[in-house]
Amino acid sequence: MQVLTLCLDNKIVASNLSAAIGREFILNKIDKALVVRGLVINPPLFLAPMAGLTHLALRRIIKEYGGVGMLSTEMLSARRLPGENPSLSPFLVRTELEAPLSYQIFVSTPADIAPALEALARCGADAVDINMGCPAPKLRMQRAGAALMAEQDVARAVVAEARRRTELPLSVKIRLGEELNAAKLRDFCLMLEGEGIDLLTVHARLRGESFQRKPHWEWIGMVKQWLSIPVVANGGIFTVEDASRCLAVSGADGLMIGRGAAERPWIFAQFARELYGLTLPRPEIDLPALYHRFWQLLEEHFPAERRLGRLKQFTHYFQANYAFGHSLASMIQSADSMDEARSRAECFLASNRPRGLGFNG
Repeated sequence: MQVLTLCLDNKIVASNLSAAIGREFILNKIDKALVVRGLVINPPLFLAPMAGLTHLALRRIIKEYGGVGMLSTEMLSARRLPGENPSLSPFLVRTELEAPLSYQIFVSTPADIAPALEALARCGADAVDINMGCPAPKLRMQRAGAALMAEQDVARAVVAEARRRTELPLSVKIRLGEELNAAKLRDFCLMLEGEGIDLLTVHARLRGESFQRKPHWEWIGMVKQWLSIPVVANGGIFTVEDASRCLAVSGADGLMIGRGAAERPWIFAQFARELYGLTLPRPEIDLPALYHRFWQLLEEHFPAERRLGRLKQFTHYFQANYAFGHSLASMIQSADSMDEARSRAECFLASNRPRGLGFNG
């Protein structure tokens, strides 16, 4: 088997990686737990931070199915964090079951780092992640998210200040940049490592590429060759086959799952069993019960005005489990109250059968 060799003029010199490698990876089932500053992440499966989605309700359901190595908050504003009440804020409320939990922040100036990290210490954060990959125009206008990849001096100062202020595991999440330029990407990644981050997550798309674009997993392989710290792959991972292929092509130390986790919260249990050989009971997947559980957690932990919006966002992904799920999403999206949404959801769930649930094992 040839070794994946990549050069700085952006051309793949040699790559003989095939689907067979992915199958070999599954069969080997090697335990590749990550230990970052004493924090054990086992298996190395990470929940991606997603606005309006990776809050207490979804995190609890994922944790109850099992298999996740690291949970994440939603993306949090470093500037607003010091004024949030951890026991009341819908962005910060958590339970003891949600651990380990990484808190992701977006930031545009190093001056906001110290107050934000003091706030995260009060929250009991297990790790801190800095967003340098979100392509949303609103964030880029604030010189945050993906904008920091174009302002390397600012990015360097942000990471240096964060490293100076915390002994917690510190990670950064990036995309590949504005264009496929290996020299620029290499310089940026080496700068992050040099300033002391412990782990790097790479979403394998360019800043302007949509989720429909096939991810460039081979570029994560380039990053992995350049760095000595763990590199986690993100983007386009929905099935065991996707996951094994991504690991084979990228050589990544772990996987971060986003939209697939919102659609099928048991995906981590599946990957943990199939990819890492963890002994977990096979989840009993009852979709109406899952939806009701999500609903219950919203009612238990969120103020009334925050529930419906979160239900709508979750339903947008959950509906993919049904052949006519778009009808469910449309009905919930147009609901004006939780009571109206409940009535519509119960009617749909009672009269529609789910698709194949995609669990092997």
